[in-house]
Amino acid sequence: MQQDIHNGGAGADRHPADPARGIPAQRPHTPAEAASEPPHPGGRAARRRALTARRTRRRRVLKWTGGLAAFALVAGCGGAYYAYQHFNNNITAVKVQLGNEAERPKPVADALNILVIGTDSREGLGREYGDEGSAGHADTTLLFHIAKDRSNATALSIPRDLMVPVPECRTPDGKTIPGTARTMFNNSLGQEGRDPGCTWKTVEKVTGIRVDHFVMVNFDAVKTLSTAVGGVEVCAAKDINDPDSHLRMAKGRHVVQGDEALAFVRTRHAVGLGGDLTRIPLQQQFIGSMIRSIKSSDTLTNPAKLWKLADSATKALTVDSGIGSVDKLKDLALDLSKVDSGKITFATVPVLDDPADENRLVLKQPDAAQLFSMVGGDRSLTEPAAGAAAPEAPAASAPAAPAATSAPAAPAAPGGAASTAAAAADAKDLRVTVRNGTGTPGQAQQTVDRLVAKGYAKAATAANAPVATATSIAHPAGKAAEAAALAAALGLPAEAVKADPKLGARDGLVLVLGKDAPSAAAAQAAATPAAVPSEAPKDLQRVQGDDVDACAR
Repeated sequence: MQQDIHNGGAGADRHPADPARGIPAQRPHTPAEAASEPPHPGGRAARRRALTARRTRRRRVLKWTGGLAAFALVAGCGGAYYAYQHFNNNITAVKVQLGNEAERPKPVADALNILVIGTDSREGLGREYGDEGSAGHADTTLLFHIAKDRSNATALSIPRDLMVPVPECRTPDGKTIPGTARTMFNNSLGQEGRDPGCTWKTVEKVTGIRVDHFVMVNFDAVKTLSTAVGGVEVCAAKDINDPDSHLRMAKGRHVVQGDEALAFVRTRHAVGLGGDLTRIPLQQQFIGSMIRSIKSSDTLTNPAKLWKLADSATKALTVDSGIGSVDKLKDLALDLSKVDSGKITFATVPVLDDPADENRLVLKQPDAAQLFSMVGGDRSLTEPAAGAAAPEAPAASAPAAPAATSAPAAPAAPGGAASTAAAAADAKDLRVTVRNGTGTPGQAQQTVDRLVAKGYAKAATAANAPVATATSIAHPAGKAAEAAALAAALGLPAEAVKADPKLGARDGLVLVLGKDAPSAAAAQAAATPAAVPSEAPKDLQRVQGDDVDACAR
């Protein structure tokens, strides 16, 4: 009987190499060994057949090692691949529950989207890293998009402090975990028993991009992988002394491994502004450098180093059951090996400080939607070659704004159309509180995201309202024009706008979503597919995979 959560798979190597020797049990002959072998019986024909067989084995091993280098694309938060069945027993696979297929984003043919989750789990690590025994949350998350023609890849970093809706999830054992309308992204894993499938569903809901597979690793992966490759070169633009991560580093270039490597990717308080957005570029720098290290000839031509790297990595690796064996990882890795490291772009999802809490973040619109549309539409963030053909329109797009209804226009406010237009222009300074009365979790945050995209920068969610049949907008005295402008922006009917005497002059508008509010899926289905943006958002934080000059500042 197949297990939902299992280790290994059939066909594990029962005669592994001696780890102390650091080489596979059956390795290709070197030229020196070939020269020292006794002559083959049977004359020249037999010798040619023997030589051909040795060359075939050698080409096969080169393919395996090329696959290992390719799988380094998901090795930044941990993960690697080596093509011997011995490593099947190291891999932990999870069968995730993704719900109704009709509610998921549509796939883009032949493109791959791999969710890489770096969990801050301390299980088995003792007290050294604090929070002993913590099951872990989605502390570091990247969405790797590999283009359908394998010419480029994009790695989107999703900040852990981003406020998002987390949908209802089901665990492999059948437990249902209720959704949360608005919470930190890192709570999509671990909180209330949520598994990687919950993080997977959350990413699809927030970005509108279909995820194909996930890879999850813990703190120990950074330590073991960096040690296995002999260290990863990083750069500090200044002296760093972070008592929280225990990193002490002088200005300049360093090769880090083990505990020092982990301290580097965890550092945030001693660099930049001291938050999660400061830590992300350090992680991107580290991942890019590790990819270069694994692809280097020094690693690929060293059997002992390859063995140690693969053995260490697969022990720290958890994947979905769709890629839960070495054979399946091999196919994925060989596919990824086609992407040159200089064509890998690391970027951070555009965000702003949350108006409700300066220690949290919200999506910066329309930049975030623009970026999601580019990635979902298979558009490279790497500078395109001159004359490059534009990609086809995507089958799926980032979450769209709801389609306008045919309902009557909102009522005219005192002062006429000019007053309403002026109110719309001042939308960025207007507080709009959104309460969910639909009975469906997550609708308020989705509406806030759409309002922010329309210029209502101070829109925020509040506690759920009692279930309501119709959507309404309540406004205090003196803000009828603002309410009318909001209704027009949402395509609401005239009767949706009402004055509320309980609201004071300093209050903003209160938008209560009723059962008539379109869901994100319905709005997306009704929206007309837009062309894929040709350029990335202005001021997008990004770095190329071959950038050796990136430094922690």
